Amino acid sequence: MNEEKKTNNKEQSSEIVKKPYEDSLNIPETLPILVLRDIVVFPYMIVPLYAGRVKSKRGVDKALNSDRLILLLTQKDTNVEDPSGDDLYAFGTVALIIRMLKLPDGRMRVLVQGISRVKVTSFKDDGRIIEGKIKVIEDKTPAHLSMKDKALIKNVREKFEQTAKLGKQIPSEIFVITENIEEPGKLADIIASHLDLKIADSWKILAEEKSMKRLAKVYEFLNYELELLNIQNQINIKAQGEMDKNQREYFLRQQLKAIHKELGEEGENGEELNTYQKKLKEIKMPDETRKEVERNIDRLKKMHPESAESTVVRNHLEWLLELPWSVSTRDNLNLKRARSVLNQDHFGLEKIKERILEYLSVRKLTPKAHGPILCFVGPPGVGKTSLGKSIARALNKKFVRISLGGVRDEAEIRGHRRTYVGALPGKIIQEIKKAGSNNPVFMMDEVDKIGTDFRGDPSSALLEVLDPEQNNTFQDHYLGVSFDLSKVLFITTANLLEPIQPAFRDRMEVLNLHGYTEEEKIEISRRHLIPRQLEANGLNKKLVDFTPGAIRNLIALNTREAGVRNLEREIGSICRKIAHKVALGEKKLHKITIRNLEKYIGPPKLFRDQLLEENHVGVATGMAWTPYGGDILFIEVKLMPGKGKLITTGSLGDVMKESATAALTFLKSKSEELGIKYQRFEKSDIHIHIPEGGIPKDGPSAGVSLTTALCSAFMDVPVNRQIAMTGEITLRGKVLPVGGIKEKILAAKRAGITKIILPLRNKKDMADIKENYLEGIEFVFVKNITEVVDTALTRKVFNTPPSNGANNGNHTSHG
Repeated sequence: MNEEKKTNNKEQSSEIVKKPYEDSLNIPETLPILVLRDIVVFPYMIVPLYAGRVKSKRGVDKALNSDRLILLLTQKDTNVEDPSGDDLYAFGTVALIIRMLKLPDGRMRVLVQGISRVKVTSFKDDGRIIEGKIKVIEDKTPAHLSMKDKALIKNVREKFEQTAKLGKQIPSEIFVITENIEEPGKLADIIASHLDLKIADSWKILAEEKSMKRLAKVYEFLNYELELLNIQNQINIKAQGEMDKNQREYFLRQQLKAIHKELGEEGENGEELNTYQKKLKEIKMPDETRKEVERNIDRLKKMHPESAESTVVRNHLEWLLELPWSVSTRDNLNLKRARSVLNQDHFGLEKIKERILEYLSVRKLTPKAHGPILCFVGPPGVGKTSLGKSIARALNKKFVRISLGGVRDEAEIRGHRRTYVGALPGKIIQEIKKAGSNNPVFMMDEVDKIGTDFRGDPSSALLEVLDPEQNNTFQDHYLGVSFDLSKVLFITTANLLEPIQPAFRDRMEVLNLHGYTEEEKIEISRRHLIPRQLEANGLNKKLVDFTPGAIRNLIALNTREAGVRNLEREIGSICRKIAHKVALGEKKLHKITIRNLEKYIGPPKLFRDQLLEENHVGVATGMAWTPYGGDILFIEVKLMPGKGKLITTGSLGDVMKESATAALTFLKSKSEELGIKYQRFEKSDIHIHIPEGGIPKDGPSAGVSLTTALCSAFMDVPVNRQIAMTGEITLRGKVLPVGGIKEKILAAKRAGITKIILPLRNKKDMADIKENYLEGIEFVFVKNITEVVDTALTRKVFNTPPSNGANNGNHTSHG
């Protein structure tokens, strides 16, 4: 290797000698240079070096042939292969070559001793050898050392000794020498030669002419190295301590194992295993599960307690032993008390209350009867979730709830297999454990919003859970054994039935929760919403009073909705404003009336289901059914000169567009009877628009309202604004039944409609609607579209009598 460097530290001689040549040798002004890469040689230092470069070897030869003195200079950049004078530090050391040995690879090994520090004033490089003109630097030592100087010398000696105590490899004879040296410069050079310094730091020390300053720099670097050694020592002690601790624990564990063996006890985790076995004896569980627990306990006996597999087995055992296999709450079979609790928590909802009481009656007669699986379907805010809590309270059962909206992974239902890291049972088992009984009321919210992707179909996984014939052996992937869910009363909730998988829907008994009437909302506000908001805002009845008129206006003009969620928000907003006043010191009764209502919640909000102010040509009022309850919509038709083109706007879906086409075709077929010239259809463009264009609309139930609006436009006869209608049509002019009748009637009543046209075959749906829902509305049941048009327009255009006659009960008035 073509470079000059120091040898291994073990090879480096630590022999320190006095300068025998200071007086007897005269150092020449010019000396050959041996360039060093990674070492700075100090005076008094004996060190072996290697010369590999041609110029360096020639310099050694020249020194050996004269006075054996050579100049040692360190290059600034170790990567430079052929350094010039500019690449070398200006300060160096004159050394005496003690021995030289030529190696087989062509290099020279020279043993040198530092004699004196020098400064190079100029360089001479003739291509064969590099030489330097030098000036010897004498140590500038004070004639008399001050107390401060003596203290520094003493500190340097002590710190140097501490380095050896902390593990630095320094020959013991060096400490004898340093103890006897009085010259600060010589002491600094000897100690610096034994520190692990960077080249630049070593050069700074070498270049310092004043001995005390040089010693101060050495002291600074000495402190830094001591700090490093201290930290290194602490790390070593800590590592050794951990090793000793592990060894100690290992030996103690082995001794404990031997003691247990002598006593005939289990072993390392005997106390834990005893706990598991004790729990197993106390718990009543199926034989299959008991065998699985015993098998896992046996496996755990043979495992090291800190192994990864033992953790998996331990977690599995804890889940098996903590599930309520035989723990049941006692049902409240007092029907009168159950009815009282249901009535206390909810106003209305009679059909659902009756279904719960029927279940209790069956349980009273047949204790082993399976729990029903109910599905509450209705718009948001009608009380589906709160009803589940009330049912649990009425039956004296525990209540648990999970939300399935957006769930896409089947493992959320069935659990993960134990082979996966961090595996857990599914939500069903987790909530059963949380309930602490095997017969809680279990509510699953938002089942119509379950997702499906590559991880499986949660709806399909729920088929087993919600099937009374299968759920007595429900098997979670994590548990690996069957759990009986037949005693659980499952209740699901949804806004719509259509998105629910047919097989999944078939497992459940569907109970529809329709929207509330204005009267019901007033009663719900008085009984539940207002007291709850008063308590939430730190108020009481002595500070706040809502008049019936204020509540009615709040409902009618600000919160038209199927449920009561927005109504409660508005009541809460009023209560917060009053709470602010009370906090400021206005502790008096604040009465909310019709007159000051606007002061608290602002002006009345406008809703799209308000009635038209007057009758219009080409505008009919239809009724729609949405996930959020019923609504009314206005179908607008305008005729323009054109070529018979049908234009539809307002985000209409394909089914509604088809209904518009069918309505126009029916009208064309009746043009002669209506007295409309057929050429008018060919020379008029027809534009059908339904407002609220940002909301998609679809479905067949707008067929009758589309036909009525078209007929009104072509006949130039206004439509009665007080009449709303719904129904599907055929090309033959028949009116077919549609769904969501109750929701549509409630929406029409909220809007102030006085007459509703319904398909005759929907008359049977009226039996499920309370009489007070129908008050103030006249119902007309029809079979043909001609009856609809003649009833809805302000004058008859077909002059056709009703298909069954009014005497057959197709007109119903509710006063």
